[in-house]
Amino acid sequence: MVPRFGLYVIGDEILSGKRADKHLAKVIELLNVRGLRLAWAHYLPDERATIAAALRRSFASDDVVFSCGGIGATPDDHTRQAAAEALGVAIELHPDAAALIAQRCAEMAAEGRGSADMSTPENRQRLKMGEFPRGARIVANPFNRIPGFAVARHYFMPGFPVMAWPMIESVLDSEHREYFNRTPRAERAMLVFETPESAIAPLMEEVEARFPEVRAFSLPSVGDGRDGRPARRHIELGVRGPPASIDAAFEMLRIGVQRLGVPFELE
Repeated sequence: MVPRFGLYVIGDEILSGKRADKHLAKVIELLNVRGLRLAWAHYLPDERATIAAALRRSFASDDVVFSCGGIGATPDDHTRQAAAEALGVAIELHPDAAALIAQRCAEMAAEGRGSADMSTPENRQRLKMGEFPRGARIVANPFNRIPGFAVARHYFMPGFPVMAWPMIESVLDSEHREYFNRTPRAERAMLVFETPESAIAPLMEEVEARFPEVRAFSLPSVGDGRDGRPARRHIELGVRGPPASIDAAFEMLRIGVQRLGVPFELE
């Protein structure tokens, strides 16, 4: 069975609007090109108790979860500690992470940026980025070697897209390839004009009752033309699901709309 995929985006800067989230759209894209889809996403503050509570719930599931943000070593980063709290284990320096961080410090020293001596206060602080929940495994970071970590099906990455996105791709391709394109899905839709959603809701329910494997959807628009759609109030009405069922389900939807006597246009 293909697992559900979830996403946490962690950071006060996202919730305050200081920075705009880019992870949600990208993770959807990375999953979709592999025949997978995102089941859920949550935005969380840099607040240890809130993060830990969310992680307790998702650790109890079989979901594959990506978490972006909050794994640095400053006092406002809480994700590593919250994960350990949710798991009920200690946090400790991972030896492989320590080696990678030391390697990065040596590279920076060779470039004239800092020291390779890991006993300096600055480098000791950097080592905190390698403190993970006991039993965690590392997730390689091709950008600067500072790793993320994984526990079961949860993967924790930095908030920087240039680091997080290649890490997510690598995890998908190395650990979850068996699920790629396992559940083919198709979608068909039409535009229904000048009609309230309440008028088409019963029809959507009838389609889903007839085709339980199919999901009907409606996306209303006020018709301002901003979404590239007609500048006229309309609903994008459609069905998505297994290709074998989609044509019959859509035909039932089309006939139902026609019987309502409302204007529509096939996409």
